[in-house]
Amino acid sequence: MKSSYILVVDDEPDIRETVKEILEDEGYLVATAKNADEARHHFREHLPDAVLLDIWMPDTDGITLLKEWSEMSGGKLPSPVVMMSGHGTVETAVEATRLGAYDFLEKPLGIAKLLLTLERALQSSRLQLQANDSLHAAPFIEPTGSSQAITRLREQVKRIAQHDSWVLMSGEAGSGRETFARYIHANCTRAERPFVHVAVSSIEAGNAALELFGREEGQKIDYGRLEQARGGTLFLDEVADMDADVQKRLVGALDTGSFLRVGGSEPVHLDVRIIAATQKNLEDEVNEGRFREDLFFQLNVVPVVIPPLREHEDDVIELLNFYVDHYSSRERLPYRRFDTAAQNYLRQYQWPGNVRELKNLVQRLLIVGGDEEIEVSEVESAIGILSSSGQSAGISISFDQPLREAREDFERAYFIYQMGKHDRNVTQMAEEAGIERTHLYRKLKSLDIDVKAKRK
Repeated sequence: MKSSYILVVDDEPDIRETVKEILEDEGYLVATAKNADEARHHFREHLPDAVLLDIWMPDTDGITLLKEWSEMSGGKLPSPVVMMSGHGTVETAVEATRLGAYDFLEKPLGIAKLLLTLERALQSSRLQLQANDSLHAAPFIEPTGSSQAITRLREQVKRIAQHDSWVLMSGEAGSGRETFARYIHANCTRAERPFVHVAVSSIEAGNAALELFGREEGQKIDYGRLEQARGGTLFLDEVADMDADVQKRLVGALDTGSFLRVGGSEPVHLDVRIIAATQKNLEDEVNEGRFREDLFFQLNVVPVVIPPLREHEDDVIELLNFYVDHYSSRERLPYRRFDTAAQNYLRQYQWPGNVRELKNLVQRLLIVGGDEEIEVSEVESAIGILSSSGQSAGISISFDQPLREAREDFERAYFIYQMGKHDRNVTQMAEEAGIERTHLYRKLKSLDIDVKAKRK
């Protein structure tokens, strides 16, 4: 397990050293500061996982420093803070809590209570990071499949996980690159630390440097993804889409082990494992001058190739069963099973969208509901075979019908997909669709979609 980094701020040297020794004996990495200036320096140089902060100090008191940290991070403390005081008051404790302090310890400090409070503060912070991560990613799922290709790949990445090297994953969209990245993270020494996903291609133009490295404006600090992932794993998805300036900054950070925030002047320690992923051939991108050669060699320490689903079709049935059980148990969708003809059809299907397409297909068929057994005709309709070319459109639409009916079919497929994506949260669905909630309810009703039918 990667050790947590703790900052102890107290003007009394005996207390600083005693607490430092206690925490180091417990396996923590510890830095100390005797006053507010030293604490500010540590905070800027290496964001701690937690802070033990004395209230009464000669230059700047702990409450003022707590308020400063809260304001510089946009009103929310970037790390959990436990206050310490030998003569605190109820008013002081209330003020510290209002400013975001996790807890308040009275001196003299009891070792057992100190360690328990610190561990709870760290656990609370980890849970918050996991909650933030779950807003844009599914919970960890172990790569599914018993084929020789997937068994060998699973064993390979498990071995890779034991070493703290950078990894470059290549593979088609939807093939499971993030799943294997999370598998590496779950099996490495950083497993208890954050896994931060960055979809490079979705970052607004010109904002990539701010997103990754953060920003300083006066006393205010916006912590970027590199610091949010401190001690853990940063997953750079579609890294080939990273712009040239950010590529240059990242090369410097990987070379030196530190980086500057945008607008900053003090180097920030880099403590993160990077897993990069792309569906493009990075060597071709290098040859075409779109990707830096030095960054390619830095990221490509351990190359991992994720095969498309059509190259391990023996796993299709296992994946179908896995996702049926997954959605039935986790989202309480009705249990349905694929009959033999449907299974044979899907084994021979080419899966242009890979495992993601299979997962979405299962979810769609369970949401729509029907008989317990899923027949091949329903599968064909759900996949959306184009009668004109015999290729998959990925949604259930026939083009041999009037425009009004085709539009309704598309809207039905679109909102069924959005229901699955947002766990039937109407507010989130309305925001993504760009329509008002009341209009969305009317639209769902007109399409005969029951947004409340999930729970029983």
